[in-house]
Amino acid sequence: MGNPEAGETLREEFNRWADAGKGEEMEHDHWPIAKPTLGLMQIEPIDNILDVGCGAGWLSRILAKRVPIGRVVGMDISDEMIHRARRGSVDYANLVFVVGEVNEIPWEAHFFTRAISVESSYYWPDPAKGIREIFRVLQEGGSAWILINYYRDNPYCHQWGEKLAVPTHLLSAEEWKKMFRDAGFTEVAHRLLPDPTPTPEVYTGRWFRDAEELAKFRAIGALLVHGTKSPAVL
Repeated sequence: MGNPEAGETLREEFNRWADAGKGEEMEHDHWPIAKPTLGLMQIEPIDNILDVGCGAGWLSRILAKRVPIGRVVGMDISDEMIHRARRGSVDYANLVFVVGEVNEIPWEAHFFTRAISVESSYYWPDPAKGIREIFRVLQEGGSAWILINYYRDNPYCHQWGEKLAVPTHLLSAEEWKKMFRDAGFTEVAHRLLPDPTPTPEVYTGRWFRDAEELAKFRAIGALLVHGTKSPAVL
């Protein structure tokens, strides 16, 4: 299972986040960059979608509405996040949540047509292994979409690493794309998605020095990396 100690550290930290209500805050923080990503994914009503690092399930619920004939599986390392996700999703017949780690996804191979991860991949103990596992559970022709706010090409997020209680990976777009290609993905590409959220006049959070730094961060935007699992050549 990779590094069990690293996984347990992550689980404990995100359980704390869940208890503090941070899972519910994610929709407000991440929808402005997740929304254009869903448009690029070209989701079909029959798709089976894996939401890696689903948190309290906000994105999984949005996805479930878009695939009425398909299925959405939300997965998170935090059992407390999954508990909250299930509690908030009882009305969705095509949505299921599982506790699991990306380095050993508890699902069969070749099942999903799409996989998405919003703001979780830089926490993975072994990102390359996680991407290989996503490749495994995708059908041929399926695609993976990883959205990242903490990456080397945006200098205004570099200070986050020292503020977080768990290890992180500060990688460049090219490093992420190489991991996709090494896992077997083709048509690997990236783009930046600026965050249009208006910047407050005064910033009082802990992640940026001031409102100007936050505005510069949002102007560069999030990193979206994606690739396709091409059909095997006989």
